Amino acid sequence: MIRGPGFETARAKSAAQAAPAGGARPRGRGRGCGLFLVLFMFVFPAVAQTAIAVPSGQPVTLSEVLVDDATGEIWARFRFVAPDIARDRGLVDYDTAAGDIDHLCQNLAIPYLDLHGLSVARIVISLSDRALEFGASDPDATQFFEAFRQEYGRCIWEEF
Repeated sequence: MIRGPGFETARAKSAAQAAPAGGARPRGRGRGCGLFLVLFMFVFPAVAQTAIAVPSGQPVTLSEVLVDDATGEIWARFRFVAPDIARDRGLVDYDTAAGDIDHLCQNLAIPYLDLHGLSVARIVISLSDRALEFGASDPDATQFFEAFRQEYGRCIWEEF
C-alpha cells in the first residue's frame, strides 16, 4: 500500500472524543483528537482522480476517507464532491442523490472497509457541491449526508 508522508493506515487506537469544532487534522498537525485521515487517492489513485459512476449519472469524485473514534464508536466518513447538487444549478435534487449515496455506500465504502479489515459502527456518506475542509462551514455550499450501519456486507440506512 502507498501512503503519503504523515499519514497512517486507518486504525482506531483509543476512545478519543469526536473531532473538535473546525475539524481534525492529519497526525502531526494541529489537534488530531484520535482522528486518522486516509486519503483514498493513496490507496486507489485512479478512483480518486476520476468520476465515479453513480445511478444518476452525475459527476462524483472522492475527496477523502476519514476514520474516527466518535465517543467510543468508530465511524468511517466517505466524503465526495458532486457539483450537480448545487442549489443554484438544480441539476440533481436530494431524492436523486439519495440513490447515489446508497450506491456509494454499498459499492465503494463496504469494499474499502473489507479491504482494510475495518469494522465500524457507522458509515457516513456525504456529497458536497464543492471541496470543503472537514468541519469547515460554508453557508453557500450544498451538502447531503446519510449514515449507515454495515450488516452482513450490506449498508443499512440509519436515521439521524
